[in-house]
Amino acid sequence: MPVDLEICIDSVHSAIAAQEGGAVRVELCDNLFEGGTTPSAGCIQLVRENIHIDLNVIIRPRGGDFLYSPLEFEIMKQDIKIAKQLGANGVVLGILNKDGTIDQKRTAELIALARPMTVTFHRAFDVTRDPFEALEQLIDLGVDRILTSGQENTVLEGIEVIQSLVEKADDRIIIMPGGGIHSRNIHKIVQRTKVKECHLSARQPIPSAMEFKRPYVSMGGHLSFPEYEYRFTSTELVQGAYQAANGK
Repeated sequence: MPVDLEICIDSVHSAIAAQEGGAVRVELCDNLFEGGTTPSAGCIQLVRENIHIDLNVIIRPRGGDFLYSPLEFEIMKQDIKIAKQLGANGVVLGILNKDGTIDQKRTAELIALARPMTVTFHRAFDVTRDPFEALEQLIDLGVDRILTSGQENTVLEGIEVIQSLVEKADDRIIIMPGGGIHSRNIHKIVQRTKVKECHLSARQPIPSAMEFKRPYVSMGGHLSFPEYEYRFTSTELVQGAYQAANGK
């Protein structure tokens, strides 16, 4: 079976490029600089109208940790309803307790609300206190897939944990590595872990078409990307990753 690619995107342009590159699914986010937050309804709708591959929508009301207030939890529930109404195939979510365990009660509530869409538990998994405890809890909850870097900054750093998760999961849940994956390392990751799906962004910088520029003014402070540069998914980078993952 070929290794499938899920591409993390933040725009309609990137969704189309991911599809053209051979991805089977996109994860639509906003604010990728913060690890991804819930995109606008308009963006969800336009992505759905422009691609036929699966569309998963991240349900994350803010950046930072995954300990959510009652109001933030209500936002997550409303965003799941909107994603479903707009034709999403799945949602991507994660919610934890103070002690670093899965918030099973509220996760179960979100899963029930999401069905029949698929549910991916995102990299909140990577900051749980015990990945194998979290694995069993998510299996019991009926989550479809876990996105993980193996509780490290990158998949290569966490590759041993990912390999162990795949073995312990034993096809009861999909383990999908994500974090620092590209065409130069994806074959090694697949061969070592035996995963069947990989998650990456395959983005490249695109210069702005603006002629007049005021380069010293930043809309997001010193930590933001340059104002006169976009980062879109590249069809060629997706194709290259797919070929490398499948040994072509």
